[in-house]
Amino acid sequence: MLRVGLTGGLGSGKSTVAAMLRELGAEVIEADELGRALMEPGQPVFSAIVEHFGAEVVGPDGRLNRARLAEMAFKDGRLQELNAIVHPAVIAAEERWMEQVFHRNPAAVAVVESALIFEVERDARARGEKETTLANWRRRMDRVLVVTSPDELKIARFAARVCPTEEGRAAAEASARQRLQHQIPDAEKAARADYVIENAGELKSLRAQVVTLWPRLQADSNKIPAKESLE
Repeated sequence: MLRVGLTGGLGSGKSTVAAMLRELGAEVIEADELGRALMEPGQPVFSAIVEHFGAEVVGPDGRLNRARLAEMAFKDGRLQELNAIVHPAVIAAEERWMEQVFHRNPAAVAVVESALIFEVERDARARGEKETTLANWRRRMDRVLVVTSPDELKIARFAARVCPTEEGRAAAEASARQRLQHQIPDAEKAARADYVIENAGELKSLRAQVVTLWPRLQADSNKIPAKESLE
């Protein structure tokens, strides 16, 4: 069995890599998708966010006003407060998912796609945590795969995704730069990773790197029985 943390900065292309790994046979879960589900009305995370940030983060439809919440998190300097609510719940859900995967298939390669594997650990330690799941989240993975990309390309990808037309593109680029400031640079992540994939924008090259990596992940899975995983 093998737990793989797939990470990379905003707009790095990690979701594309995750899709390629899924096609090759990996089990994949996306932290962002989990987070969105946990932030829906009726979920404890939703209630905790509203209690902490106030009713102004709730839209007319009764769901979170994500634009307002993002503004409070990034522009008002309250990102750590939001992450402290969301991250523990997301990580707990990821761990439950991995247990289910390995129960079905002990030889599985389970990939958790998350932009903030290293940042979660950094921020927890900055709060004084030492032996918590958040403070040791990197160590909860058997292997970590980092997708790197030039920052300007990341920004362009993010802006194009959120603003398909030119209208609002400048604001989206500014938002991307602001978010990248909160993320650890690629060079630092790559130095701590087990595998690195470079995404310079050519899909063919990206796919070739993933296809080359896949047999190594399978081989690593065969080397790590359940009782040794995470040690």
